[in-house]
Amino acid sequence: MKAGAPLILYVPGLMPKPPERVHRKALEDSLAAGIRAVGESVPDLPAAFEVYAWTEDFYGTTRDFSIDAKSVERLIETPLASDRDVREAQSLGRRVQRALFLFGDALPFLIPYFASERQRLHIRDLNRYASGSDGAAQHIRDGLERRLVEAADAKRPVLLIGHSMGSVICWDTLWDWGRRDPHPAPVSLFLTMGSPLGQRYVQQRLLSHRGRNASRFPPSISRWVNLAAVGDMTSLDQRLANDFRSRFPDQQQHIEDHSLVNAFRLDGVLNPHAEYGYLANTVTARIIVDWWRALDR
Repeated sequence: MKAGAPLILYVPGLMPKPPERVHRKALEDSLAAGIRAVGESVPDLPAAFEVYAWTEDFYGTTRDFSIDAKSVERLIETPLASDRDVREAQSLGRRVQRALFLFGDALPFLIPYFASERQRLHIRDLNRYASGSDGAAQHIRDGLERRLVEAADAKRPVLLIGHSMGSVICWDTLWDWGRRDPHPAPVSLFLTMGSPLGQRYVQQRLLSHRGRNASRFPPSISRWVNLAAVGDMTSLDQRLANDFRSRFPDQQQHIEDHSLVNAFRLDGVLNPHAEYGYLANTVTARIIVDWWRALDR
């Protein structure tokens, strides 16, 4: 690939993912569907899109893609959210659940009383990562930093996408790199999707937590866009701009917050947090296409 070609580097969240090649193809196809839905194209998307597949080492296993295959196919065929999707995402049950989770974020000792089994697994894995006791977290960050350094050496503009826990890994990696290198290579666009970075529980476990003022903010982020789906229980704080301005008053980074409706359904059940649905969304597609086009100006 020629030097300077754009790189879209995707960092997934927690839980085992399909084998890397299969996972990458499904994610790329989802994004391509969203780009087609806005009437655009990115000719070099297959060459530009890469996945940082950290979960296989972390969990020692992969997910059977056949569980998701039909749902991904349906999403690619119809990436636009329906009226039914909107109603379910905004349902009273989801609003009540979100209120409970926000309460739990303020008082974490209450979480075990209403968290689902899957949510307990997420908390367990987040704590394993944050503790750093088995070296897994450092191994993950080192691997991502190597990918970013390689891109910088090739003078490739980088769009770094972090979904869910992937956004935490991106943040920690960029902050740690900036702490050791006063001039880290810039990330042209940091795109967070379904991010838990607004949760107090997560913020207290970031590597930057004990830093002071501007030193707590990764210096290499040129632009930050945050996407939060209606009804997504992981991105509880759906607007990061106000939250991060209050915690990092000395940094000048502007954060753009966008809301969307995630249309992904697994076995007919709406999943507002699904990575495929975020990538297939037209809001996501428009941001990525505009970023790509701006590189040619």
